Amino acid sequence: MTRWLVPVAVLFVGLAAVGYYEYDRQRHVAAGFPAPDFALRDLSGRSHRLSAYRGKIVFLNFWATWCPPCREEMPSMERLHRRLGASDFVLLAVNEDDAGTPAVRQFVDGLGLSFPVLLDLEGTVPPRYGVTGYPETFVIDRSGQVINHVIGPADWDSEAQRSYFAQLLNERPAPQ
Repeated sequence: MTRWLVPVAVLFVGLAAVGYYEYDRQRHVAAGFPAPDFALRDLSGRSHRLSAYRGKIVFLNFWATWCPPCREEMPSMERLHRRLGASDFVLLAVNEDDAGTPAVRQFVDGLGLSFPVLLDLEGTVPPRYGVTGYPETFVIDRSGQVINHVIGPADWDSEAQRSYFAQLLNERPAPQ
C-alpha cells in the first residue's frame, strides 16, 4: 500500500498545480488598459500604426502560421471583416512567425484573407499586451482602451459575436 502512496501523491500535486495554473491564467485575462501603440508593416509593405485607428473599434489578433487553432478561427475572422469592414471597424492580424514573409503570404493567400496581416518578425508587440500563446485577440474601443481579451480560437462570425460588435459600433464615445 505504501508503494502506491508516492505516485498517487505526485499525481495529485501535479494535477493541483495544473489546475491552479489554469485558474490563475483565466483570472488574469487582461482588459481595461490603454492599448500599447505600435507600428508594423503589412504584406504589401504598408505601415499600420495602431493609434491611427483611434475612433474605430479595433479587433487585434495575434497568431502564427504553425498554429492549428489560428487556422481554425481565420475563416470566421474573414467573414467578420467582410461583414463589418466598411464601418468603423478594423481587423488587424499580427503574425508572429519567424519564417518570413513568403510563408505568411502563402498562408494568407491559401485562406483568401483580405484583412491587413501585419508582420512582427522580431516578436516585439505581444509582450506589451501580455500575450501568452496563440491565438489571442484584443478588442480595442474607440478611445484606445482594451475592453475585451480572448485567449484561444473563437467563432468570430457567430450570432453572439456579430451582436457584440454591432453593439460596440452603435455606441458613441462621450464628448470630452
